[in-house]
Amino acid sequence: MQSHASLPIGEFSRATHLSVKTLRHYHRIGLLEPAVVDRDSGYRRYTIEQIPTAQVIRRFRDLDMPLDEIHAVLAASDVQTRNDLIAAHLRRLEDGLARTQTAVSSLRDLLKHPSPSASFDVGHRNVAAMPAAAISEFVDLEDALTWHQGALGELYATLAAQDVLTAGPAGGIFSNDLFAHERGQATVFIPYVGAARPMGRVTTLVVPGIELATTVHVGAHTEIDRAYGALATYVTQHALSVDGPIREYYLIGRHDTADESQWRTEVGWPIFQTTPGHP
Repeated sequence: MQSHASLPIGEFSRATHLSVKTLRHYHRIGLLEPAVVDRDSGYRRYTIEQIPTAQVIRRFRDLDMPLDEIHAVLAASDVQTRNDLIAAHLRRLEDGLARTQTAVSSLRDLLKHPSPSASFDVGHRNVAAMPAAAISEFVDLEDALTWHQGALGELYATLAAQDVLTAGPAGGIFSNDLFAHERGQATVFIPYVGAARPMGRVTTLVVPGIELATTVHVGAHTEIDRAYGALATYVTQHALSVDGPIREYYLIGRHDTADESQWRTEVGWPIFQTTPGHP
């Protein structure tokens, strides 16, 4: 029976940062099967309860755990067996790979708090249209973070060189294709007051107004999929989701401090208009 709180494969991909191609592969090998598969079209739907499982799988893959071992963990008949399998793999990694510590900590926290919305407060925000300096390009998902950092640095440098004042935090707009197909349009922008001139990759545009369900992610972007999952759960449970790209606003970021623990990123999921008093 289809869950009323379910997502099509594209939205589930966006919520979990697992591409459609990857989700289809996980379905074929029995690692993460969709809740419903349409007999005629073959179209897959997933429940919001599967978001934590997908996030756990993603963490294990970040830790280079083979797919057959992940399957064994998920299929373990008791908690002790599951924990023994996890502990054995973590010991192997921790012996030689100090870089895995962040992923290990994240996985343990996720296993303790499996609900995608437990650690996040979700609100609604109506964002007004605003002029901004922007860089927009088609990028591969694996290159997105590097591209993002370089583009934001170029925007800040261009506005500073032109003595243009910023009018709020920098932001990003990311197409669904970027998550679902591992390549898509990404736009980073900085609102400004006054006048700015296009230069190099930097253009000017009006960022359109939008109604968003929002939550704030604390820390580096490597863990931001948990905020995405919390928003996907919220908008699905309340039947608010509408088509449109995800937005991010960098309330405190690399431009403000090198201390990643201080970073604050507001993630916005497009929803039906709920804020009164706006056209």
